[in-house]
Amino acid sequence: MNAFKKPIEVRGYFTWMGEDGIVRTRVKENAEITLELAKENTEAVNSFFTGKKFPILIDSRGIKSMSREAREHFSTKGRDPKTNAFGIVIGSPISRVLGNFYLGINKPPVPTKLFNNEEDALQWLKQFV
Repeated sequence: MNAFKKPIEVRGYFTWMGEDGIVRTRVKENAEITLELAKENTEAVNSFFTGKKFPILIDSRGIKSMSREAREHFSTKGRDPKTNAFGIVIGSPISRVLGNFYLGINKPPVPTKLFNNEEDALQWLKQFV
């Protein structure tokens, strides 16, 4: 985690801006994400906004569960996100199936892609910096 730059810790996540202009957010191990925790992390992510939208790497491998309300919040429908792309790192084939299903239903307003590892996600996200 040498890309840490002033990390923000909220109840469900660690979030920081990398030196490459990509924000990272990592779900805490066995986190049960509720709407309240989702909003806390959105506030942390938005704190890095300086007038220019940025891509975000979301490491969801530690997650235990996420409420429907939290999923709807993260879909960014009805609000202007400060991000311009989502790269989501998943931890299992089941996560990929669920992730693709979720993305198909919620259709995020910015480019969004699932990845099996952080390196591939970062490589893809660099085009949005």
